[in-house]
Amino acid sequence: MRNHFHLKTLAVAIATLSIASVTNAAGLDRSGQDVTAFFQDGTYAEAVYTYIDADVSGYDSSNNNNSTNDYTRGDKTGDIAEAYDFFRYGVKADINDTFSVGVLYDEPFGAAAEYTQSNFVASESLGGSVGELVADGVDGQTAGAIATAEATGAGENTNVEVRSQSLTGMLGMKFGANKNFQVYGGPVAQRIQAETKLRGLAYGPASGYTSTSNPDMDYGYIAGVAYYKPEIALKAALTYRSEIEHNVDIAESYPLRSIISGGALSANQKSNYEITTPKSVNFDFQTGINPTTLATAKVRWVPWSDFVITPPLYNEVSKANYGPDGLNLVEYDDDQWQVELGLAKRVAPALAISGTVGWDSGAGDPTTSLGPVDGYYSVGLGAKYNFTENWAVSAGGKYLWFGDAQGSLPTDKIVADFQDNDGFIAGLKVSYQAK
Repeated sequence: MRNHFHLKTLAVAIATLSIASVTNAAGLDRSGQDVTAFFQDGTYAEAVYTYIDADVSGYDSSNNNNSTNDYTRGDKTGDIAEAYDFFRYGVKADINDTFSVGVLYDEPFGAAAEYTQSNFVASESLGGSVGELVADGVDGQTAGAIATAEATGAGENTNVEVRSQSLTGMLGMKFGANKNFQVYGGPVAQRIQAETKLRGLAYGPASGYTSTSNPDMDYGYIAGVAYYKPEIALKAALTYRSEIEHNVDIAESYPLRSIISGGALSANQKSNYEITTPKSVNFDFQTGINPTTLATAKVRWVPWSDFVITPPLYNEVSKANYGPDGLNLVEYDDDQWQVELGLAKRVAPALAISGTVGWDSGAGDPTTSLGPVDGYYSVGLGAKYNFTENWAVSAGGKYLWFGDAQGSLPTDKIVADFQDNDGFIAGLKVSYQAK
């Protein structure tokens, strides 16, 4: 006998793709830090796989003079966005009608970009690079130093990769006459690592810079409050995640440092620095419209304007030209807002379909050349099929239209322009539920 959907659990049919951002749609946001598995009834478990593929291409600037900010359209960059995938897992159980426990795993922050052409690739011709820089108004001595630094990575591409993993433990307590209210919270363990290579004349004096940030584990917390009204399938939850401070060991190489000092100063340095991943607030809402239809809404806020990456050697070298505070390698101007609205409809006893529309504000334009996208609009479709009373499989996809953005350096120089880009997300979820 086939299992029938109940209205109050139809929300799981909003596919496998909760708020997911792509290719620096805003900052380094990836998974949306979804916690809705904890709000499911009874004993619940899920495993989710998400695959992201984006086309982010544009034009570099033919002006390679780092002291001027005149953007002049140059060569095509090709598609710089690399395919990116991640997993999410969640387990939740009720101890009794008051207390619930859960464990959630996700990969909240990340980046994967690589330039394979244009002036974001290190030239193999030292003389050619000197000539280009001099033609752009750079003095001969400076042009020679930059070209020599670039030559240390001759033929190599600019790329960046950031990966993170997060494990969240949750304890919830329901209260009120009908157990309609719930408070919840718990510890969060987060691991992050990164690699960066800056190559080509686009980066001027920083060409040839390389850094490897070793994996670091640190801790924060999650806290929230929820309201339930089962008779109309209403659930509303407001969730706060704290920022997490990481003390990261880093190995850096900045060739220009050695070149301009005549070898007196090393190009390489090992040290440590702090990265603070941002706090966030998620609001999740659902309500029944009729016995077979459910409406959902998700809102997410992340203060990316507070986030910076400041590697010590990179910052130290930049102080010579940019004052006592130096430069950050990555920073954002604006905070991120995401909104997603959805409808789910039971179309057969064991089958439901869903649709979503979404918007992401981005984190400012211009933005870092390592993630040149300013938000997106999205549409999504999904389906859930219960193949037994307890087991279900969900699949879904989203199409995204990215906001146009100019890629800039930490000096605010515009080095690229990206327009009319898009991408898609595909996902698969297997879930188990016993009430």
